[in-house]
Amino acid sequence: MPPTLTSEQRADFARRGVSRRGFHQIAAMLAAGSAFPLFTERALAQRATNRVLAPGTVKIDANENPMGPIPEAAEAMRAIIQDGGRYLDDLTPKMVRAIAAMENLDPASVHAYPGSSDPLFRSVLAFCGKERPYVVANPSFETGAHAAGIVGAPVINVPLVKETFAHDVKAMAAAHPTPGIIYVCNPNNPTGTVTPKADIEWLVNNKPKDAVVLLDEAYIHFSSNAVMGSYLVAAGKDVIVLRTFSKIYGMAGLRAGAAMARPDLLRKINQFTSGFMPVTATTGAIVSLNSKTLIPERRKTVHDIREETLAFLASHKIEAIPSEANMFMMNVKRPGREFATAMLNEKVAVGRTWPVMPTWVRVTVGTAAEMDTFRAACIKCYTA
Repeated sequence: MPPTLTSEQRADFARRGVSRRGFHQIAAMLAAGSAFPLFTERALAQRATNRVLAPGTVKIDANENPMGPIPEAAEAMRAIIQDGGRYLDDLTPKMVRAIAAMENLDPASVHAYPGSSDPLFRSVLAFCGKERPYVVANPSFETGAHAAGIVGAPVINVPLVKETFAHDVKAMAAAHPTPGIIYVCNPNNPTGTVTPKADIEWLVNNKPKDAVVLLDEAYIHFSSNAVMGSYLVAAGKDVIVLRTFSKIYGMAGLRAGAAMARPDLLRKINQFTSGFMPVTATTGAIVSLNSKTLIPERRKTVHDIREETLAFLASHKIEAIPSEANMFMMNVKRPGREFATAMLNEKVAVGRTWPVMPTWVRVTVGTAAEMDTFRAACIKCYTA
């Protein structure tokens, strides 16, 4: 047995039915130190397409924010590089305190991570197993399913509500008597749709005993209707809330995020991490949190460009799902990969498809100029 797993950790995994092979996989990833963050949106987009983009290609395939960090954050990160030879251990606690203050939480209920895919992956390792399945909407973000495979946990896919594309919380709660995690991405990736506050509260209050509801709120700042779940953490519920600076804050390549939960739940997740954060990302996150205008201004910018694009598609009778995030899905009426390849020939990279919706392609909301290019290429490829 590799020495990176303690006897207590091995016993916990064994109780959840994790195989010896799973032990070795987890230990190897811990030793490598970089394996957990690989299942980001960008990495999944690259794996799905396996292509190199030509220079000048419009890149609206990975839910990135072309606006990047706000100028104040960029300047602060440039300045901190001069001290990059030091660990600067006070920065991560400062970031945690800033998030806790914003969310009305005790700092003990907040932990910083390099993005939100990382704690998502670790949460599945901490709570799922052979008899503790991972329950997820279909379609939704895939990182948790990858982690479930490592611990031998069944993945139970629950269709979204047909009319609204919200999570079917009653079906998710009834999916298995002993789930480890019930994962709710709100707004959902890839559909950009919101699950109402009342539904999430119902799920938290009616889920099977000992299950953890994992609320992935990577895109929540883009929505005017989605309700942030940190108040459920403050109430001591069996809930983990994930946030990231990759989306509205424009820091996807810099890797900053956080998990919010009761301290006992965070301890379960944090047995697999050292807790160290890059000083540049931490600095950028702190400055971004202090901005009073970043979220409302960027939310409006993305909203206006997205709605203009959706109106254009509707005018050409191209079906699309109404979205409250920085992405939307459109029905291209043929295999999505064929459409994506045709678009790539027009130097526009669009997102991937999900097996349950093979003719639907996810498109990231880019700049106004990028979406102009998208619209021209879309009409050419859609009608081809």
